[in-house]
Amino acid sequence: MPEEKPAASFESGLLELEQIVKEMESGDLPLERALELYEKGMRLSESCRKQLEAAETRIEMLVRKGDRVQPEPFRPDKA
Repeated sequence: MPEEKPAASFESGLLELEQIVKEMESGDLPLERALELYEKGMRLSESCRKQLEAAETRIEMLVRKGDRVQPEPFRPDKA
């Protein structure tokens, strides 16, 4: 099986994953095609997960400290 390049963008990866799910849910697939789609879906899922993690590390919240605004790393569990 040839090596596939990662999805060009998060959005295109999600669209491709949706298409894979629809095709797999049709139920009329030969076993080999179902396995190919499953493997491709897992690679796309991993790629999207990594892109989300990278985006999360780039997010910064502006926090006012006295009269200054200072960037601070985003922490989703911080309320």
